[in-house]
Amino acid sequence: MITSVLVANRGEIACRVFRTCAELGIRTVAVYSDADENALHARVADAAVRLPGASPAETYLRGDLIVKAALAAGADAVHPGYGFLSENAGFARAVADAGLTWIGPPPEAIEAMASKTRAKELMGIEPLKAVTDKDLPVLVKAAAGGGGRGMRVVRELAELDAQLAAAGAEALSAFGDGEVFVEPYIEGGRHIEVQVMADAHGTVWALGTRDCSLQRRHQKVIEEAPAPGLTPELEASLREMAVRAARATDYRGAGTVEFLVADGKAHFLEMNTRLQVEHPVTEAVFGVDLVALQLRVAEGAPLGEEPPVARGHSVEARLYAEDPGAGWAPQTGMLHRLSVPEAVRLDTGFTDGDPIGVHYDAMLAKAVAHAPTRDEALRKLAGALERAVVHGPVTNRELLVRSLRHPEFTAGGADTGFYDRHLAALTAPDPDPYAPLAAALADAHGRSRFGGWRNVASQPQVKHYRTEPDGTEHEVRYRHTRDGLAADGVRVVRATPALVVLEADGVVRKFDVAVHGERVYVNGAALTALPRLPEPVAHQEPGSLLAPMPGTVVRLAEGLAEGVTVAAGQPLIWLEAMKMEHRITAPASGTLTALHAAPGRQVEVGALLAVVQEDQS
Repeated sequence: MITSVLVANRGEIACRVFRTCAELGIRTVAVYSDADENALHARVADAAVRLPGASPAETYLRGDLIVKAALAAGADAVHPGYGFLSENAGFARAVADAGLTWIGPPPEAIEAMASKTRAKELMGIEPLKAVTDKDLPVLVKAAAGGGGRGMRVVRELAELDAQLAAAGAEALSAFGDGEVFVEPYIEGGRHIEVQVMADAHGTVWALGTRDCSLQRRHQKVIEEAPAPGLTPELEASLREMAVRAARATDYRGAGTVEFLVADGKAHFLEMNTRLQVEHPVTEAVFGVDLVALQLRVAEGAPLGEEPPVARGHSVEARLYAEDPGAGWAPQTGMLHRLSVPEAVRLDTGFTDGDPIGVHYDAMLAKAVAHAPTRDEALRKLAGALERAVVHGPVTNRELLVRSLRHPEFTAGGADTGFYDRHLAALTAPDPDPYAPLAAALADAHGRSRFGGWRNVASQPQVKHYRTEPDGTEHEVRYRHTRDGLAADGVRVVRATPALVVLEADGVVRKFDVAVHGERVYVNGAALTALPRLPEPVAHQEPGSLLAPMPGTVVRLAEGLAEGVTVAAGQPLIWLEAMKMEHRITAPASGTLTALHAAPGRQVEVGALLAVVQEDQS
């Protein structure tokens, strides 16, 4: 009987496992890096053990330190979560060798399936050995791990070697294994997967399908269960292949078999030998707790002969600290407030006041809705996200709401190219015209008729705001009167620092207002209060390459040094932020006249990395 579980992970998944353990009366142990000293998962566990350092390689990828932590804290079992060491057979063996219970599949099953190259061989599929022009486009993938890391689409043969190196470096950083392979890239396919659960007594459950086709950078954004629009024959075939993959490895525990479905045919991708990020949608539809089932299987208990009956539809959206309109650039800063209506489930590793740093994944939370029908589930989740309070770094919240309501997605069957086709429309600015006025009126509450700055007392008060993240600037005018605050075109029904009520064209609207420094949040809009007089702008030399986000310089282009000639679009510098790599390219053909970046250097947003002097000839 398991009495104490150490979760060899962090953030949302650690908190998720702790929640089930607490319900079952099982003691919990966290591990935390120096960057996570005050993180939620370290605070809510019954005990916590420090892993010195901040990078994954120093901390969450150090299996030896994690095993020592489990023994020191008196844990008798280890749950790996997802990512990091969750698909590392050596770590699974080290846990068992230490006399601890491994809450996952046997190491032999991990070896067979966690390496995507070996998994394909087991399923009778050969990866591409030598790539020619006829094979293009191809997909470079990490052999270990998942989550979109270590994946690159290659459309030009000349780019293959560079993309192999980039994918290998990213995979090594994220999973401790730099092995990559190449497979055909299927355009217009749907990412469909099957959840399996197996015990040590020969029972394998196939818990329906999930559709995870809405992705950015090969990382899932919105997932749902069951996958819409599949024929009964195709769905049965997917379940049969998933069960066959599990039985072929004598699998135990939770796993996911992934496919790419195109033209009515299923192409095997891989088997993830762990719990998936999107597991809550399966839990909602089948009425199960997959973590509790993992624990039962690890204790040797049998599953029932048949899985539970599926009911209704569930959809999950991942809330990321990123700016989709700026190339999905990750965002950092303080998370002042995060809440969603209780109608949906929220899985998160953050609470109000937590910092969002650069070392780990950009996902803030997962919001999950369940309803009798797909249409109702989509409506519930979109409405909840629209009403969510997210005060802090820029997020993809608006993108999620628009995606859930997009006609192509609501019709069912959207493919993995959805964001390639629709990103511009989904991220187009659509500011609330009254939000800046509401911010100004909330700020003005309580001021006297003669308070505030003005040239002439009878003139309107003027304030300026900038909407985030699109940068549009707004000028707002209002007046102090004997009856209170007033503005042209609206009737000010009420104005307090936290609530403004306006009537325009016969419609009364409420605006919740919150202020955090210079940032003002009005309902779902983020505004920055601008100074009365413009601040001087720092001059940058033409051709300056600035860090688009805080992060770490992981490598430079081979031979890059001051004085070398570079070509327009040539990758020069690679930054890593929130476990994703970002390329900095030459803005024009010319000469590198300055180089301030160096591997291992931590940089802040806007830091000068290099200067390229354009060739004028």
